[in-house]
Amino acid sequence: MGKVYVVKNVYDATIERLEKIFSENFAVYFSFSGGKDSSVMLQLANLVAKKKNKKFDVLFIDLEGNYKYTIEHVKELRNLSQIDEFYWVCLPLVLRNSVSQLSTHWLCWDKRQKEFWIRDMPKDCINEENYLSKYGWDFFIRGMQFETFIVSFAKWYQKKHDKPVMCGVAIRTNESFNRFRAIVSLRKEKWKDCNWTTRVQTPWNLPIYNFYPIYDWETRDIWIAVSKFDLKYNKLYELLYKSGLSIHEARICQPYGDDQRKGLNQFKAIEPETWSKLLIRVGGVNFGNIYAKSLALGYMKLEKPSHLTWQEYTIFLLESIGIKNYDLMIHYARKIERFIEWYEVKKSMPMRDFGPKHLESQKKIASWRRCAKMILKNDYYGRGLSFSQTKRDDAELKAMLEKDEIENKIIYFNERLDKSDAKS
Repeated sequence: MGKVYVVKNVYDATIERLEKIFSENFAVYFSFSGGKDSSVMLQLANLVAKKKNKKFDVLFIDLEGNYKYTIEHVKELRNLSQIDEFYWVCLPLVLRNSVSQLSTHWLCWDKRQKEFWIRDMPKDCINEENYLSKYGWDFFIRGMQFETFIVSFAKWYQKKHDKPVMCGVAIRTNESFNRFRAIVSLRKEKWKDCNWTTRVQTPWNLPIYNFYPIYDWETRDIWIAVSKFDLKYNKLYELLYKSGLSIHEARICQPYGDDQRKGLNQFKAIEPETWSKLLIRVGGVNFGNIYAKSLALGYMKLEKPSHLTWQEYTIFLLESIGIKNYDLMIHYARKIERFIEWYEVKKSMPMRDFGPKHLESQKKIASWRRCAKMILKNDYYGRGLSFSQTKRDDAELKAMLEKDEIENKIIYFNERLDKSDAKS
């Protein structure tokens, strides 16, 4: 299914979508990040809700590594007139770290590493000390995955309100093919045949939907709306633009994700004091700053040294990881061993060094190049080899994070002792 263009502009279409949502008996909340897309979505929702005399809630998950400008903008929009409950979440969640092959994940707001936090925890936020007494979030488990928390929160929210739920998400289809597919999928369940909605929870009487009010906007539409309707915006975008980034390149989410890591050098330039804390807090940050757009992190075309086969290169990568993180090396090696066994024993297909790229991308053949790609892209769960997330994977990850925490503290305090000895 391709795009269908209509005479209506995207602003009018968005207002119509929001009016439909607020005209029904839904419990409505919006997922907010402090970025330009969710900021515009939230302010337009506030205009429509005010017109219809409706209230809504906001979920903001603070991932610790935010720009100061982003936090200022979040505080600014927190006071919108139609917001009932603003869930400012500062809980220890496991986040992906795409800038280090040695530390594939990290734990934000880990109270055991409070001395190393990138910034102070905001007042009145939902944290590890009050989440049970304040909201009774018995679904939360320290160190749970970010994506798992999102789903669990939606279920809790539905039980709290005892009515169908609509969660507003500010995705735009022109940002990725996966987002486009989320809108046009013929398999998904929708609300009233609206393609801009997706049913994510199945109870027939109390369903949970995601809806995407600005899915058809382009980047320029965001800034046209900000200018034309005098909307508030994150001032960080001005600095990013002045530093040489186009309006399409500016990213402000936690900077060690797969997309955001390309802007690490901007973090260093704009907030050097925050950058110095990042270097201690998250493994591989400076490496990501230097090599995020290079072959080293698997971002560009995947290549290997010409004198090595893909099998030799994969073994080299495993051995290199093992020097620093033996447990991670064993984890990847076990994935590869099961991968080979599946194809060679169960499907009688030999393991190749490499194969046609279109067959590799479709996961139709086994090759050592696919194994190398898994390691280079920090694919901890081995999804590129058709594995799924398991409880064993999560348990091993938790153990590695705890070990990293101890080692990082030892390194940090040894460095401080060395500096004090040098001064004396």
